[in-house]
Amino acid sequence: MTTGCANNTRLEAIVLAAGAGSRFGGGKLLAPWRGGVLLDGALSAAFAAPVRTVTVVTGADAERVQAAARAFADKAGETARLRVVHAPEHAEGMGASLRTGVGALPDDTEGAFVFLGDMPSVPSGLANALAAALKDAAVAPVFEGAKGHPVLFARSLFPALVALSGDRGAKAILNDLGDGLALVASPDAGILWDVDTPADLACTKDQS
Repeated sequence: MTTGCANNTRLEAIVLAAGAGSRFGGGKLLAPWRGGVLLDGALSAAFAAPVRTVTVVTGADAERVQAAARAFADKAGETARLRVVHAPEHAEGMGASLRTGVGALPDDTEGAFVFLGDMPSVPSGLANALAAALKDAAVAPVFEGAKGHPVLFARSLFPALVALSGDRGAKAILNDLGDGLALVASPDAGILWDVDTPADLACTKDQS
């Protein structure tokens, strides 16, 4: 796999993979997808980003999710760049996963991409455009006026991310940035597609 990682980068990637997938019926990130599992889509985009390492945050079904992440990294030749951390309070919601992932980053990290494990269709190369646009706060992709994922957060926002609680993601933090949130146009709607149910997964396959 070709990576956009530059030798002097201090960016990292976090893949949130701690959810139980209750609306899916459980085991969502391990559902079959393109010859692998659903999680592979997010991992592929994360490893292609200009980052030093990819940190996968596990929670529900932690052992199987970790095994799937390691299998993908091994197959892609990215074993050395994979890090896995467990969010012990994952049942609390996305806030717990985010603060675990951010809290596990190296001390010299200058920015972190946050990928969602159930979003398998992030356009190739998008992360490089986000990195180029990062200045003071954060960068998000946008398609036809709708903001999506992944989001790249500058180090200045890490304290707010590790202070999150409950099932609150970073949406409120981004909304408070105003013009401090840079936007990068996405070439397609992959930044908006997430999988909640088996029907969503079928739809995503059809869109590929």
